[in-house]
Amino acid sequence: MSRIAIVTDSTSDIPKDMLKEHQITSVPLSVIFEEETFLDDGKQITTEEFYKKLRSAEKLPTTTQPTPKDFIDVYNDLLKDHERVLSIHISKKMSGTINSAEMAKQQMPDSPIDVLDSEYVHMPLGFLVLEAAKIAGADGSYDEILSAIASLKSRMNELFVPSTLEYLKKGGRIGKAKGLIASLLEIKPILSIHDGEVSQFKTARRWNQAKTEILNSMETMIEDPSKLVVSVGDSDTEEDGAEMYDRIKEKFSPKEIFRVNVGAVVGTHLGPGGIAVSFYEN
Repeated sequence: MSRIAIVTDSTSDIPKDMLKEHQITSVPLSVIFEEETFLDDGKQITTEEFYKKLRSAEKLPTTTQPTPKDFIDVYNDLLKDHERVLSIHISKKMSGTINSAEMAKQQMPDSPIDVLDSEYVHMPLGFLVLEAAKIAGADGSYDEILSAIASLKSRMNELFVPSTLEYLKKGGRIGKAKGLIASLLEIKPILSIHDGEVSQFKTARRWNQAKTEILNSMETMIEDPSKLVVSVGDSDTEEDGAEMYDRIKEKFSPKEIFRVNVGAVVGTHLGPGGIAVSFYEN
């Protein structure tokens, strides 16, 4: 067992088998459909059940961060057999999750806990967490973990295409892409994460053009495909996600590529029918 425990939250969308393999603790946020509240843990509501419910909901669900007590309970449990906790979370510009983690830390002043704002969400956050966990699992030092995370953050890329901006707009997560709202009728926006919030990257006229533009953009951003690590996520659009996976694999022959789900909390804001491609060179 590593000396340093790695904690994240459910917006990282790290697959359950990878969380288990690398001994990562994920603290779930919650999704609220009017009178019903579900933890985003894949147990109270599965990804499939969530999107089915989202598509039929008359009112957009809301999301809420874990409480400080949720984090205190997790930290206390982990510190029983770890020397230190590193808690890495969704951008503070997108969620109050990191505030809850900080409040928990403040209530445990004598405990070795560090809270880090990833400035990302979905698999860019997940990749940072996985990197930290791999180093911790190899008994690397805390400074080695921080150095590796800082380096990886500078190489991280995220391109995603919602089928509509309606969910991001209603959820207040539109960030720097606000200028798109007035011209949405014929546009499929390609978005990214910049400075911790959603930002416009490019636009395309149609859905298929947007998917092709992601590939073209990746080609200009990637220096060495043999070092490429990619995740392809979808929010209940399996066919489009599988197509994007196949096209990326054929075009770049990446070092590593895998499929992930866009989980309930991220899916609340991205909406059904979206694609998210996260990548970096390792």
